[in-house]
Amino acid sequence: MAATNSNSENVQKPSFETFQLFSSTASGFGIFDDPAQQAPSIPPPPCVEVLPSEVHSSVKHSVESVNLDGITLLKGRVNTQQVFGLSNSDLVPGKYEGGLKLWEGSLDLIKALRCDIKSGLISFGGKRVLELGCGHGLPGIFALFEGAAAVHFQDFNAEVLRCLTIPNLNSNLSNKSHPLSSNLTNCDKIDVHFYAGDWNEVDKLLPYVATHVEDNQNAGYDFILMAETVYSINSLQNLYNLIKKCLRHPDGTLYFAAKKYYFGVGGGTRRFLSVVEKDGVMASSLVAEITDGSSNVREVWRLKPKIWRKEKANPCGFKEAKSSIDDSSIAKAP
Repeated sequence: MAATNSNSENVQKPSFETFQLFSSTASGFGIFDDPAQQAPSIPPPPCVEVLPSEVHSSVKHSVESVNLDGITLLKGRVNTQQVFGLSNSDLVPGKYEGGLKLWEGSLDLIKALRCDIKSGLISFGGKRVLELGCGHGLPGIFALFEGAAAVHFQDFNAEVLRCLTIPNLNSNLSNKSHPLSSNLTNCDKIDVHFYAGDWNEVDKLLPYVATHVEDNQNAGYDFILMAETVYSINSLQNLYNLIKKCLRHPDGTLYFAAKKYYFGVGGGTRRFLSVVEKDGVMASSLVAEITDGSSNVREVWRLKPKIWRKEKANPCGFKEAKSSIDDSSIAKAP
């Protein structure tokens, strides 16, 4: 995976996109296709809610601005060696999942969201938002500035939340150059929460999951956002299961940005979409394809629960309704 760069990028949305489901034996991703050859799994850290007051003041946190076509957000920078005792490492399975880096997908996702807002396809006003694998939390911060009623941030590591996500959110809230910063001054006073833990278990803490809400009609998050979370084939099923538990039905929407393929670790957008397609309950639409000629192709996808209706000729059965999304009208990220 490559960190964010400032190279100019061309964004294209193909008129028609197909992909073939991957098999577990012929995908060409080396040892990751054979579970017997994979390294033994490491127990994940415990799932916990991290409070805004738990910021690690001893860790140096600096910020720099990121301009996204007229929107300026702040991204924090901390030292991986100081936080985890690691140097020059993007990923240590079971210990550190790259949350201290700002990956390109986060910026791709914000650009795509902004385009869909401008086109009238979506609005965050009054909505519940969950950002999975948040790291810096920029997509969630963007949703907050766009009027979201609640934004919950999740990351594998509690240290990422304490040392980076919470300080980064507070820096953006105190940024006087942002038009909404005067109304949002501190994450203690708004519906913002932070949760750490593995995707297989963290739903037990999330307050809007159906099992934690008395009225199931009011359960779930209106939007789930995630960037660069589908890199490992070993975690895709757990991630997808979590999404289904957390997404509001039938109107919830998932946006995710990632590389088409992650060479060496086996994941990518197409691997994840194969899991989605096999399940058959969610419809996917390609929002944007980003190419810069020097790095892996990146994509932004939108997923929604399929709409089902009773068939008059078969009152005991259900038939999938046609999607209301017209691919030709989907906005392209700039």
